[in-house]
Amino acid sequence: MAYTGQTKKKADLTLLMSHETKPRKYKSKFERTVGDLLGTRASYEPDKLKFIQPSKQRLYIPDFKIGESTYIESKGKWTAEDRAKHVWIKEQHPDKRIILLFQNAKVRLSKVSKTTYGDWATKNGLEWYDWKDGLPEDIIKITDDNQPSGRNPRRGRRNSSKPK
Repeated sequence: MAYTGQTKKKADLTLLMSHETKPRKYKSKFERTVGDLLGTRASYEPDKLKFIQPSKQRLYIPDFKIGESTYIESKGKWTAEDRAKHVWIKEQHPDKRIILLFQNAKVRLSKVSKTTYGDWATKNGLEWYDWKDGLPEDIIKITDDNQPSGRNPRRGRRNSSKPK
């Protein structure tokens, strides 16, 4: 295809081989080059092969530890990778309580999805709360019980360098 100087047109990567009933739709120019070389001696992407991705050991660092085995994970954006990770963590650490605290649990997973963060978490058995609604008292109590006496974790610290 010739370059006109004003717009670049995408190369047509479709090719119909004589022995095939559907045109080949190549994903790249290089695939088309190889296909041209092989011609009728090869079929393009005729099969689908299933495989299992080998497991990979990973580390997860929860945002906040509020009890012996209770954690809070604060989530603004919740990607597909994050969602899969939390399902695996729940399966592999049933003795840990991981609480998802969404900045906004009503955000949809994507522009085209009707499923919200909260809906997805519920469907997958994950404990979650919406920041706008706050944390339940039983969770606040866990944080209170783990603080040194005399300090309320819900009140801010006073900076001692400032004049009173």
